[in-house]
Amino acid sequence: MKKSHQNEIWVGTEELNQDPEFLRLSQQEFEDKNVAETLADASESSLKANRRDFLKFLGFGLGAATVAASCDIPVKKAMPYVIKPDEIVPGVATYYASSFVQGGDYCSVLVKTREGRPIKIEGNTLSGVTNGGTSARAQASVLSLYDNNRIQNPGTIENGKVTKMSWEDLDKEVMAKLNAGGAVRILANTVMSPSTKKVFADFQAKYPGAEVVMYDAVSSSAMLEANQESFGQAVIPDYHFDKAEVIVSVGADFLGTWISPVEYSGQYIKNRKVEGKGAKMSRHIQVESTMSLTGSNADNRILIKPSEQGAAIAALYNAVAAKTGGSSVSAPKLNEKAAGSIRKAADELVAARGKSLVVSGSNNVGEQVLVNAINNLLGNYGATIQMAHTSNQRQGMDKDVQKLVADMTAGSVGVLFVMDGANPVFDLPNGAAVAEAMSKVPTRVYMGSSMNETGAACTHAAPPHHLLESWGDVEPKKGHYSLVQPTIAPLFNTRQAESSFLTWAGGNADYFEYVKANWQAN
Repeated sequence: MKKSHQNEIWVGTEELNQDPEFLRLSQQEFEDKNVAETLADASESSLKANRRDFLKFLGFGLGAATVAASCDIPVKKAMPYVIKPDEIVPGVATYYASSFVQGGDYCSVLVKTREGRPIKIEGNTLSGVTNGGTSARAQASVLSLYDNNRIQNPGTIENGKVTKMSWEDLDKEVMAKLNAGGAVRILANTVMSPSTKKVFADFQAKYPGAEVVMYDAVSSSAMLEANQESFGQAVIPDYHFDKAEVIVSVGADFLGTWISPVEYSGQYIKNRKVEGKGAKMSRHIQVESTMSLTGSNADNRILIKPSEQGAAIAALYNAVAAKTGGSSVSAPKLNEKAAGSIRKAADELVAARGKSLVVSGSNNVGEQVLVNAINNLLGNYGATIQMAHTSNQRQGMDKDVQKLVADMTAGSVGVLFVMDGANPVFDLPNGAAVAEAMSKVPTRVYMGSSMNETGAACTHAAPPHHLLESWGDVEPKKGHYSLVQPTIAPLFNTRQAESSFLTWAGGNADYFEYVKANWQAN
């Protein structure tokens, strides 16, 4: 009777059936002939074999070698929960409604988790801003959660390396520097969180004279200043590409990188689909010097040199003004081919007055003022451009960050906090001057997740939680709110940045309770 193998591990059918040849070979430490010797044997080389025999030969050799070496196959045991969480069912995904926020980038999202670990991000269709859309950065944010290169502990920074210390020791050092006097500055990308702004206000109440300086790597500072000049509000308008029959974009990649591409893409495609009888498709004209994602989707691309962008905007303004009774402005010369195309674009805009839209990615105040004037002549304000729900996705002012650089160079800043996402040494055109200016600040606290050029120029590290480990709120547009909630417990010895500021201000550091209280009060 054959030996029972019910409770044993077997490699192949030969072992299961106790094949005599298999047993003989398994007792040998070495095969009579190895593969090289077999192939070199003339008698063996004359044999015919098919692909199946070849794979069987290799598989058998591997199985015999495994048994000969007495390599046991490891047994992995599934350990059950001592107390099973109610919200976790093994094999069944759990979804958390949250928000992706990275500087001015925003998406309302659903985070898919399995067994308590985030694995996928999708758009939340209930959002009134992004309507279920997501960006590549939002999708990829799961990867940064599990990144081993994240700063895992607070500490001091020297040559770009963090020497670990406890949060208690870090707090003592930072608070001692804050109490020693000197100007305090917080450098951040655009902040869209009402609760975070309130934390900053509480921190400033504790340390009078502290200032928050915001900047954006892709700056819309000129648009903010132009709207301050034109309307008395330093804001980004609420654009409605879905209501526009004719769109002219001068260097604004609104489907790729400009302000709120996820929102604008969803609007744009509504009028680009021809469905039903009598349907009309919007007309899109892109004026640019290099191919962009938006330009690749345009009906007509007008090519200009980078140096001709201002001339193109002025030419468009003059062409529209001539047909609507506006006054003209002096303009630099534009190449004749582009000038002719822009005059045709002006004809289309005027024919669609009140249902047209002109946008520009220029960071020149004068050019943005002209864009405002074009939209005003076309009657677009109140129709395709509205000011009731202005965007909060770009709040950085270039002049503010340059003033900070000047203050640091003068040695008047005592403590500098650099928030996660801000990397002015890399982002700004005068990055080398920024690094030199930072060296004159005695205490520089880097509150970023991973080391970068700016972090290496700091003295202390106060690493924050990842977004998927954090609580928070967002107001991407005036009157539109969404929440941020953690989907996993912190993987490393990090602390939410807002909790750090609350600790240094001497308040309750529980940011979850702080957000709840802020919402209940406001």
